[in-house]
Parts: sequence; C-alpha cells; structure tokens
Amino acid sequence: MNTTSTTASRVAPPSRLLQLLELRASWELAAGFAALPWLRLAPRGDGHPVLVLPGLVASDHSTRLLRDFLTRRGYEVHGWGLGRNYGPRPSVEEAMLATIDRLYAKSGRKVSLIGQSLGGAYARLFAAQRPDAVRCVITLGSPISGHPRSSNAWRIYEFTSGENSVDPRRWQQVTQTPRVPTTAIYSRSDGVVAWQNSVETSGPHTESIEVVSSHIGMAVHPAVLYAVAERLAQPEGQWLPFERRGWRAAVYPRPSSPK
Repeated sequence: MNTTSTTASRVAPPSRLLQLLELRASWELAAGFAALPWLRLAPRGDGHPVLVLPGLVASDHSTRLLRDFLTRRGYEVHGWGLGRNYGPRPSVEEAMLATIDRLYAKSGRKVSLIGQSLGGAYARLFAAQRPDAVRCVITLGSPISGHPRSSNAWRIYEFTSGENSVDPRRWQQVTQTPRVPTTAIYSRSDGVVAWQNSVETSGPHTESIEVVSSHIGMAVHPAVLYAVAERLAQPEGQWLPFERRGWRAAVYPRPSSPK
C-alpha cells in the first residue's frame, strides 16, 4: 500500500519546454477522431456503468470523445455533471458519492471510475470510500504520489479551490492505493504533472501504462482510448496486467521507474 506523505522528496515540475509541448493536444484530438475506425477493434464492454471525471478547471466537455467512444464500446457511461472542476468542495464529494451509490443501486453492478488529472485523484478518494461499489479505477496523468507541488498546476488549484495544495490528510487519502484494480496511465512528456508522481506502485491488482502524450490531450489520445477500453473489458474479478506483446510494444513504452 502506498502511503507517501507530503514530506516525500519533491520532484521538480515539468520544464517550460514540456509545458510548451502541451500545444500538441490539438493534434492529439485530431488523431483521436482519425483513429476511431481503428479503435473499433478495441474489446467491447459488458454494459457496466462507467463514471468519467474531468481535470482541474475542466468540464465534461473535455472528456466527451472518451465518453462517446466508451459508449460505442458497450458501456453505460456518465459524466460527472457538475460543471467545471474547481477542486475539492464538500458538495462535490457528496454529490459524486451519491452518484456512485445511485448507479450501483440502479444497475446492480459495480461502477468503474476514470479520472483525468485531478479527476483521477477524486476517483481514488471515492474508491477508498466505496470499495464495494467500485469495480476499478483508471487515472490519466493524475498526481497520485510524491509531493503535491510537483506540478505546474498547484497555484491554479489553490486559487480555484481555496484549499492548500499541501494537505497531509487529503494527500494521504489520494496516495493510498485503492483496494480495487487500479491502472495509472502516464506520460514522461507530461507538461503539467511530473510523470514520476503519476505512476502507481506495482502490485497484485495495480499497474502503470506509459504512453507518449501531452497532459491535456490524454483523454483524446488514441493509445489512451484503446488502453482504457481494454482495461474496462476485463471480466469482473479476473483482472490481469496490461499485456505489451506484439504491436502494443511499439505503441506503449516499457513502464519507467520513478526512481
């Protein structure tokens, strides 16, 4: 179990060059749309509910392509429906937990949680509080370990949320590995969050998948879309790590150690 505290050594935030490379997100969006015919080869789902959470200051609009794609792959997909994500507020957390409870009760099936950036941190918080109702957690470029200020977004987080980014209690909840199957998707060329802080500790039900992507464009990147669909398609209770054999070895780099 990962219990890294805010006293952990602080990795420097991504460089200015990597920040500038975030401009490629528009190209990744175009690539995502262009790849949709190929992505039809991704495994189909079993219809279980999936809840997708946006990143900091983003809304459901930012995850539209991902949600539409997963809907076509056979899932019951939902956005968070709370406008822009301005950080942790009691009303937001209560509303999300109520949504998970409602989807679980309505379908009788566990809910998979997908979160981009800050949305992934939320997903881990909710999975810790509703382990019996959550099927799996997938994070996209999310800060889930290390120091909370190893990011170029911590000032925006503090401004929009009114909260201190260095909150030991909340950070411990985020860095604690969920008790459900968990996949962390990250990119070493992330221009917002230090990639080392987006890597999950490997374990019996945890893994990390590396992609070559910007931070902003991660929810529209073709390699991410495929990996998410493949992870969600696993039968409940039969989780296995992502397989990189064959063509996947050319698309998904071998996971890097954050050390």
